[in-house]
Amino acid sequence: MIGALMPTTKHRIMVVLTALVSLGLPTTAWSACEDPPSRRVNWLRCDKEGADLRGVDLREAVMARANLNGAMLTGARLSGADLGGAQLQEADLSGASMVRTRLVGANLNGANLSGASMSQARLDRVKLAEANLERVDLSEARLYQADLSTALLNEANLSQVNLEQADLTYARLVNAILRNANISRAVLEGTDLSGADLRGATLDNTNLLGADFTGANLAGADLHGARIDNADFTDARLDSAIWIDRRRCRPGSVGECL
Repeated sequence: MIGALMPTTKHRIMVVLTALVSLGLPTTAWSACEDPPSRRVNWLRCDKEGADLRGVDLREAVMARANLNGAMLTGARLSGADLGGAQLQEADLSGASMVRTRLVGANLNGANLSGASMSQARLDRVKLAEANLERVDLSEARLYQADLSTALLNEANLSQVNLEQADLTYARLVNAILRNANISRAVLEGTDLSGADLRGATLDNTNLLGADFTGANLAGADLHGARIDNADFTDARLDSAIWIDRRRCRPGSVGECL
């Protein structure tokens, strides 16, 4: 049994399992779905729908393609875990520790991640529509082509995040921190960015139709090629920003590029 092996051997097996998942090879027979929650547990493809996992230690666990819909993971320790392709719809991950966690292609629609620590997490192509991400730390995380439509990201830390080609339609990012974020070719139509810190952010060729930048700080941001029809820049700071026509705004520009 896997549970009877020494920790080093068990870790090697999980490395092999992760490799098999990446190759798309069958691995169900290797899973230990009945094992209790623990660090480096192997729950590959396991059904844990609605499970109560509040505060548990699941660091470096293998939970790729697992069913965790509606699971309670409040305050859980998930740093370094592999949740690639997992189902986490309506799951409660508020306050969870998810530093460097892998969630590529996972479905977290409607999930609660408020206050979670997710710096350097990998969330490429993740589904986070209508999710609660208020006050979450996503600094240096990867969200390439992520679906964040109508998500709540108020006061979230998204500094140096990669949101290239992400969908943030009608998302709320009030007072969010997006310093030096890559938001190139993303969709922010109708997005609320009032009071957000976008200093040095890259928004080139981004859809900003109807976006609200009231009171936002866009100093040094790059907006060349962006679509800004009906966007609101009232009281927005545009010092040295690169405007949609590639003009550099003069220092002291507020509300419009001078």
